[in-house]
Amino acid sequence: MKISKLVGERTKEIPSGVVAKSHEYLLRAGYIKQVCNGVFSLLPPAYRVQAKLEKIIREEMDKIGGQEVLLPVLMPKELWEESGRYTSIGSEMFRLKDRAEHDMVLGMTHEEAAVHLVKNTIKSYDQLPFMIYQIQTKLRDEPRSRAGLIRVREFIMKDAYSFHKDKNDLENYYNKVKEAYFKIYKRMGMKNVVSVKSDSGMMGGKIADEFMLITDIGEDSLVVCDSCDYSANMEVAESILDVYESQEGQYELVNTGESKTIEDVCKLLNVKPEQTCKAVCYYLSKSKKYVIAFIRGDLEVNEIKLRNLLKEEVVAISVDHPKIVAGYIGPKDFKEDDIITIYDISLKGAKNLVVGANAKPYHIKNFSFIRDYTPKSFEDISKVKEGQICKKCGKGHLKTVRGIEIGNIFQLGTKYTESMNMTVHNENGEEIYPIMGCYGIGVGRCLASIVEESCDEKGIIWPIQIAPWQIYLSPLRLDDENVYKTSEEINQLLETSGYEVLYDDRNVTAGIKFADSELMGIPLRVVISPRSLQNNEIEIVVRKSGEKIMCKKDELLTIIKNLIKE
Repeated sequence: MKISKLVGERTKEIPSGVVAKSHEYLLRAGYIKQVCNGVFSLLPPAYRVQAKLEKIIREEMDKIGGQEVLLPVLMPKELWEESGRYTSIGSEMFRLKDRAEHDMVLGMTHEEAAVHLVKNTIKSYDQLPFMIYQIQTKLRDEPRSRAGLIRVREFIMKDAYSFHKDKNDLENYYNKVKEAYFKIYKRMGMKNVVSVKSDSGMMGGKIADEFMLITDIGEDSLVVCDSCDYSANMEVAESILDVYESQEGQYELVNTGESKTIEDVCKLLNVKPEQTCKAVCYYLSKSKKYVIAFIRGDLEVNEIKLRNLLKEEVVAISVDHPKIVAGYIGPKDFKEDDIITIYDISLKGAKNLVVGANAKPYHIKNFSFIRDYTPKSFEDISKVKEGQICKKCGKGHLKTVRGIEIGNIFQLGTKYTESMNMTVHNENGEEIYPIMGCYGIGVGRCLASIVEESCDEKGIIWPIQIAPWQIYLSPLRLDDENVYKTSEEINQLLETSGYEVLYDDRNVTAGIKFADSELMGIPLRVVISPRSLQNNEIEIVVRKSGEKIMCKKDELLTIIKNLIKE
């Protein structure tokens, strides 16, 4: 490919409002062009990279028995009504009407379409298990598009759906997919990838794992142990809480005036936040109930855990209820039908706490959850804090890191097959609902994530296996007959030997050519110049290390072969 004919341009100018290196370099190197907020066109170099990523994905999916299909992006409302997600998913789903005023949706995921595809086609247990997958366009009306291809509104995704006769079968296949995902990311050239336990969200099911590339630009907070392999998304992370041992003090009612916040109460009574119990109020708009979440004062409520516990979306509010004394709420039995109380496990067995007295302007000192009030149960609704003890190994300390989600897998159960009435006959001729798993990889997000991990101050450094071209042929002084003739010969030699070559045939300075090759991230640069040809030599530069190798013309193919092998 001659660069003079390549669609797109390279620029030194850094676009305004860009925060991620991948966003900057992909724009500057002529890989992507923004159409509107969260929507990008891929230029030829990016499309070549994406094609290689898709090839890796297809090969690994086929190895574990995947069958490739293509499901529609445009679907009727009724399909999503069957699963119940037409109303449960909010404004992030694109909805429209066709010319007959029929309600349609644009697919952000394809569970419904996958079940529809195999329903009435798969009829017997002996046709299970199987997995179908596709690489398809998805659309999501993302409210906060950012960082180029990392968070967009239109994207390419590999999604797969497996169907099983029982839970054990699903678990075995789920682990097989998990192994395949690590192989995929390794083949793509990613190094710092971990799988973390996560929340299943709108997908349903109880077990989910996310695959994260550890990087500072990531928008997800991950919790990892410094002594074992424990890792989880902050949304579902667990820990062993430190316990503050002390003798029970005497119950004491104190006037705290206008001091309502944990900070103010601690300052007034000269106590630490961990010696208090705070109440955080929420509202369930569907059930029309108030929720009071009690938690130790130094911790924060994990709203994802709270939502999963209540099986309903929660909204934090400034409470306005005649039986709730805002700013002075304390542990007790609320008899009202529209009030739900939840107590975090950090309060189990706790004593000598400062708590609200449920009367203005009072708090209670030396409150004991053993002596003064013990709720029916304690739940895990707190966010993990850095430095807490790992629950898995019991000795390591937890730390938080940032990560980009590059894939996810879910054990869905029968959420979709049951709601859409997809059945098969088991060994006894009885109708059963197949158990499903689903598995996604964001292809464009992988492309951007690789750039985040593999770049320097000069530009991208593509892993050789996914680079748009393996070799950047850079002749200097093409007006020199010897340089021109040798460059044409070398280009022909490399291409007939099976190498992908980007031939810089422009009449520009060496500085521009070298800067463009480094910005674009092509792994090897072959330089042909009048000076090197005087010694019958050609220069090879390795993008990743900057190593320069001088070789004879007849040695070129052998050296390139060895460099690529390395």
